[in-house]
Amino acid sequence: MIQEYEPEATRRDAGDAESSRASRGWWDRNADEYQSEHGGFLGDDRFVWGPEGLDEAEARLLGPAGSLSGLDVLEIGAGAAQCSRWLAAEGARPVALDLSHRQLQHALRIGADGLALVQADAGTLPFRDGSFDVACSAYGAVPFVADPVRVFREVRRVLRPGGRWVFSVTHPIRWAFPDEPGPEGLTVAASYFDRTPYVEQDERGRAVYVEHHRTIGDRVRDVVAGGFRLVDLVEPEWPAWNSQEWGGWSPLRGSLVPGTAVFVCERDEREDVGRGGRGEGSGRGA
Repeated sequence: MIQEYEPEATRRDAGDAESSRASRGWWDRNADEYQSEHGGFLGDDRFVWGPEGLDEAEARLLGPAGSLSGLDVLEIGAGAAQCSRWLAAEGARPVALDLSHRQLQHALRIGADGLALVQADAGTLPFRDGSFDVACSAYGAVPFVADPVRVFREVRRVLRPGGRWVFSVTHPIRWAFPDEPGPEGLTVAASYFDRTPYVEQDERGRAVYVEHHRTIGDRVRDVVAGGFRLVDLVEPEWPAWNSQEWGGWSPLRGSLVPGTAVFVCERDEREDVGRGGRGEGSGRGA
């Protein structure tokens, strides 16, 4: 009997190519389990920004009610395209993009009427300049890429002037705490300022899962370096109705510390932004 190797969890550097390969493989292997475990909470056609359950139908971070009708919207890291179905119901023309073929198969299983499904890397978007009015991502792509500025510049490129870009990620403060939903997850165990990626690797040292940590300041600087203006930063509170645990997210922790950060951005129309090197002053410790 062959014993399956349990990936080793560590903190080490992981570049763009390694992170992308790991993400594609992880989501292809785990899409079935993910959709089975979380599909009920996500729904088939809801737009939920994170485990707290902040719903775009109420939050309206993409624009006021009725404003999405007739717009071209790109969802990055769409998974099974739950958010894109909600966008289609709002009258938008959504494109659901994901790195994982298996996640997009789940999108087809649920139903893809009114949607365009695209498999691609968020760092190299296969669209012409100015193809979309709005771009969004609910925990998709951004936490898993080594160079988020590259992704943001690609998003800016495919947006039309004045376009809005809204994305959610794990709240950076959570990296200082153990990823546990109970009381053991309430004690600081690591430096908030340690940006070393979290990596799970196989017996040959190859990454099978990578997640990258950025501080709040890093995220803001990345947004600006990517050619956007930050117009709002939303930290959803845990609602009383939500009794579920989702990994390290839970009612206990959610009542005390934020678990999600939603960055609401607009395309900066100045000619000298969104291109060239990252520039100085990133605030990175390494």
